[in-house]
Amino acid sequence: MNKKHYSAFQFLFSFLDLAALNIAFILYLFSYADAGLSRAYVLLFVVMNVVWIAVCTFFSMYGQRSFFKAELFIRNTAKAYLLFLQAAIIYAFFSKYPLSRSFLTTFLLGFGGILLLTRLLYIWISRYVNFEEQYLRKVVILGYNDIGKRVATMLSEDTRSRAILGYFEDYNRVEELSVYPILGNLRECLDYAIANEVSEIYSTLLPRDNEYLYELAETAEDNFIRVRFVLDYNLFINRNMHVDFLEDVPVLSLRREPLTELGNKIKKRAFDLVFSLMVIIFLLSWLVPLIALFIRLDSKGPIFFTQNRLGRDKKIIKVFKFRSMKVAEKDTEYKQATKDDDRVTKVGRFLRKTSLDELPQFFNVLLGTMSICGPRPHPLKMNDTYRMVINKYMIRHFLKPGITGWAQVNGYRGETKELKDVQGRIEHDIWYMENWNFWLDVKIIFLTVYNIIKGEENAY
Repeated sequence: MNKKHYSAFQFLFSFLDLAALNIAFILYLFSYADAGLSRAYVLLFVVMNVVWIAVCTFFSMYGQRSFFKAELFIRNTAKAYLLFLQAAIIYAFFSKYPLSRSFLTTFLLGFGGILLLTRLLYIWISRYVNFEEQYLRKVVILGYNDIGKRVATMLSEDTRSRAILGYFEDYNRVEELSVYPILGNLRECLDYAIANEVSEIYSTLLPRDNEYLYELAETAEDNFIRVRFVLDYNLFINRNMHVDFLEDVPVLSLRREPLTELGNKIKKRAFDLVFSLMVIIFLLSWLVPLIALFIRLDSKGPIFFTQNRLGRDKKIIKVFKFRSMKVAEKDTEYKQATKDDDRVTKVGRFLRKTSLDELPQFFNVLLGTMSICGPRPHPLKMNDTYRMVINKYMIRHFLKPGITGWAQVNGYRGETKELKDVQGRIEHDIWYMENWNFWLDVKIIFLTVYNIIKGEENAY
């Protein structure tokens, strides 16, 4: 399938979405007797079209980078629709013309339903048409050597976005058959790349060792071809690395940490503040007194239970919970809860099963000692035990601990019966740290609520 056909699909879906908006508006408009073609609704019609085109442009929804990546296209659709929804509500609120609430609700939900149908159509078509082929980047590698072969192996794992055409190397240096063809010597690379619409050239050779590479890099960029130089850091550090830049100086890091960037820190803290305040005002304001009453009637002792845990960067924090156990002796303070644990009270068993005992930790979030999502804080004694036997155990403390986390929604919740349970939790916590983004937090929150409703085997 050629590029014209792919462009036709882009146009088709952009047209379908705009047509869906207008059809939904007109059909629902004439179904309401009090609406009609009044000035208010004509103006609303124009505004809704302008807003939809604007949000689609803002998210580049039909651009190559978005449209030909199914997951990104669906995600951008959701973002665009939510922003469109907010804009419509704000316009209706501030409009000087009276608008039917029933019409607005029906129209906005109807349009959302039609969008869902078109996205299902997209998924069905994508089963038969490889949309991502349109965004396939052609790659060649300079230098047939151990590094070049490793680069080819790694790039070959991403067959949905890259196609490796072959190597360029002086023939007298090739002593074996290669998986990918030797396309020519080094000086033939540039002409080949331009003629065959190559997107990227990966060079395992350095310009200081071959001055021709300076000329190749400059000419390639003039022809919209990216040149990437691969340095073999594994010669002295045998692990994956992440490269940051201190101005124009490359700095090697052992891992990628999105939450070390100021913008991401602000985004996550703002979300924590807003979310925790909403929970405290609209839920805890009436639920805390109610739960406190049941706890007090069920057993003697304090309403809240506080325990020292290790927070971010080795800081000791006090974590708040509703008391769910009988008042414990000192020597049993750090013993994990087990199934049918006789220390758990009747009310406490319900609180733990429904995770209601964790609700006071929203005050921790408000105070800044915890986050909504992050690694669950372990008791200090547990940290001292496992840091000696599990590799990378303490890395999880680079982040603020969370009320819920990626490990918990993937089944690593509650009692850790075996060492592999702790190892699995640590692996998920580190993955979360290295792959954080705002939508991952939203996903974790939804999965947490879903698991609470469904019920979890390890919640006791």
